[in-house]
Amino acid sequence: MQKYDYIISGVGASGLILAYQMILDSFFDTKNILLIDKKTEYSNDRTWCFWEKDIGVWSEVVSKEWDTIYFGSNDFSKEMQISPYQYKLIRSKDFYDFVINVLEGKSNVTFVKEEVVSLKERAGLVQVKTNSKVFFGDKVFNSILLSQEYKAQTKYPVLNQHFVGWFVKTKKPCFDKNVATFMDFAVEQKENTRFMYVLPISETEALFEYTLFSESLLKKEEYEEEIVKYLQKKGIADYVITETEKGCIPMTCYDFRKQNSKSILHIGTAGGWTKPSTGYTFNNAIKNSKKLISYLKNNTDLSAFGKRTRFWYYDVLFIDVLYRENAIGSFLFTSLFKKNRSSRILKFLDEETTIFEEFSIIVSLPPLKFLKALWKRVFKNN
Repeated sequence: MQKYDYIISGVGASGLILAYQMILDSFFDTKNILLIDKKTEYSNDRTWCFWEKDIGVWSEVVSKEWDTIYFGSNDFSKEMQISPYQYKLIRSKDFYDFVINVLEGKSNVTFVKEEVVSLKERAGLVQVKTNSKVFFGDKVFNSILLSQEYKAQTKYPVLNQHFVGWFVKTKKPCFDKNVATFMDFAVEQKENTRFMYVLPISETEALFEYTLFSESLLKKEEYEEEIVKYLQKKGIADYVITETEKGCIPMTCYDFRKQNSKSILHIGTAGGWTKPSTGYTFNNAIKNSKKLISYLKNNTDLSAFGKRTRFWYYDVLFIDVLYRENAIGSFLFTSLFKKNRSSRILKFLDEETTIFEEFSIIVSLPPLKFLKALWKRVFKNN
């Protein structure tokens, strides 16, 4: 029986970020690390965006940066400087190629192409069962949603951030390559929270994503029809679609940590690393991976990793409000961006603000709706 010190189940963003952080630290030089995923090819199947100050560890694979974002709605629209932050885009193929190339150069790292079926901890050893084999590890980090319990429970609502995106290319310059559209709610809301997300790569290339924060998904044609309408509204008619992408990210405050054990830790979306109120995961995966690396040097009980902060409670109330009244998303985000500096909003979403700074964020939102949500959460769902 071959046993590994660490097994990473799922070779997506979170799994690769963790593996990369491991091989950068000499503590793991003598550890055998196994990465398992059914994926056999890595392509530009998605984009990851995040904001950060200065040059970060992923600067080699960042393909575009913006110092300015645009927020739009029927009631408020503005281009905003986000200094000291930059909004950054990474194409998945660039990310995969870079990280996997580095990992394959390490003699203590092994890749296996198998589909993970189940995880079982027995006597301090984890059994990772795939569709054809069984692997054993001292510690397992799983980024695959093996359990659907978060959907079945009712204590914490589940919204979805779901989208379809088109990369379009025009013959003539049509885009301001210096401004990323963070949210444009100037689209029909149809009793949901719907917006367009636009990332201009150049004056003739841009990604348009029609995005919803809602419970139910749409038919593919409905997303595409809205992208066409938006392009027409912007006077963009002569274009070709060069690439497409789609995605669905659960937005919930369900406690994924309770599925952890002494030797199994769920990471990424499967571990609750997605920011519930926004659906952003990439930057949280970077932060949590760094914390986990430090934790592993001094601790063996993975069930004790991570804890709730006050930001989790903010997210609980926000999701509660948006779930009960999904049509008011445009109003909520407009209030947020209209009354606060964009840099403070980004700092808040990064969970790095002080309580004083958070107060200015909280009072910019409709108090009665959140007080009502707090009342229900404390006295009905405790």
